Amino acid sequence: MQIALIGTGAISTYVQDALAAQGTTPAALLVRPARLSEPSDIPRVTSVADLPGHVTHLVDCAGHEALASHGPAALAKGIDVITVSIGALANPDLLQDLQAAAEAGNARLHLASGALGGLDALQSARAGQLRSVTYTGRKPPKGWLGSPAEDRIDLTAPMDGPQTHFRGTAREAALQYPKNANVAAAVALAGLGFEATQVELIADPTVTTNIHEVRAEGDFGDFTFTISGHSLPASPRTSALAAMSVVATLARIAARIRS
Repeated sequence: MQIALIGTGAISTYVQDALAAQGTTPAALLVRPARLSEPSDIPRVTSVADLPGHVTHLVDCAGHEALASHGPAALAKGIDVITVSIGALANPDLLQDLQAAAEAGNARLHLASGALGGLDALQSARAGQLRSVTYTGRKPPKGWLGSPAEDRIDLTAPMDGPQTHFRGTAREAALQYPKNANVAAAVALAGLGFEATQVELIADPTVTTNIHEVRAEGDFGDFTFTISGHSLPASPRTSALAAMSVVATLARIAARIRS
């Protein structure tokens, strides 16, 4: 595997450090033009066309816009793409573009699980009749700053208790909360799809971590699992598990025996 990364933020830095611990250095960083001239030990480029010819995998560490801008070009060129920007797939036009590009380039788009685990159980349940899936995302009020929650509740005022600021489908959540609802999209893709997956997003002054809860019911029985996630030390807005899931996905792709 010859790996290039999109972006230089917290997830990119985490992946670079993990690769360095394995004795590997990314072949290139794909960055915005404004960051092209910044000092770096890794070659920087601004487009997929400028990536070194030996790159086999491109890791999206930069969000929905980056996946939309560079994902189709990489896939069409025969480069596999790994992304945690799963919420971007709620846009049917982008999903179609990525699918067509992957087919044209005989490449694959790998979806890292992001801030949530346990999706293998949901995927297995889908093999039978899966009747309902609900995702609830709960964060401290300040964790929702910069999202549409600001227009619905006062996130800076004292709260007497949890306040729900969104109820709807996973598609609506992923499109309205592009920086916060990648998990909802991951649940949808693993289970019943964007329209049938129900989502509730809550500002909760009683919690100090980001809490993700998935409930499902079907022929298999029912389950509820909860993850209380920490952020990366260098970036309070970035899930540590999301960064770890990228490293795990790369390891899984490279493994001869895969779980």
